[in-house]
Amino acid sequence: MTEEAPAVAAPRPLRRDAERNRRRILESARVIFGRRGLDATLDDIAHHAGLGVGTVYRRFPSKEHLVEAMFAERLDEMGELARKALHATDPWQGFVDFLWQAAELHTDDRGLRDILLSNAFGHEHVAEAKARIVPLVTQLMERAQAAGQLRADLVPTDLPLLNQMIGAVTEYTAHAEPQAWRRCMALLIDGLRAEPGRASELPCPGLPLDVIDQVMCTWRQPRHQQT
Repeated sequence: MTEEAPAVAAPRPLRRDAERNRRRILESARVIFGRRGLDATLDDIAHHAGLGVGTVYRRFPSKEHLVEAMFAERLDEMGELARKALHATDPWQGFVDFLWQAAELHTDDRGLRDILLSNAFGHEHVAEAKARIVPLVTQLMERAQAAGQLRADLVPTDLPLLNQMIGAVTEYTAHAEPQAWRRCMALLIDGLRAEPGRASELPCPGLPLDVIDQVMCTWRQPRHQQT
């Protein structure tokens, strides 16, 4: 009687499956955080990815881990925009170009806006990325002020508040006219000039009364602000 060869365990393709699941989670996180901000849960992201929530937790033990993976890199992208703007020949144009490019990023991504305006999300890598942006933006401001183009009383801590203003317009008009924030942004930038000059051409017309009425009918206070 011959001895049977020991059974050989089939190889487990865990590495490939794990990487595929990780990509699905990150893609879903970009969509869900982008639409709903960082109040979204890992359960929400698992549902969108078509995965069990246990699979998400195996890849990212907490929402903080997922936020770190998602947004440290996006913040570095914003820092790169500021570095490029510092090389603009015209200091005012460099500052304004950065404001527009940054607004494009965070009006399209509520999660990124939450990261920029709050320290409640993200720890080590996100905090380091945000810390790298601050001196770059400060240099952009000081450069335009030294050229006599940007009002001298603007301080770096004004910028998060201005971003919040644009973010509020974005959320308020999103269902009726998603680009309305651009008009407000142009008006805001004109107000940052050191001296009044020729008014900028506004990038879109004002909202008609019926559209404003539609906005007022459909807008609801964000759930996390309700008491």
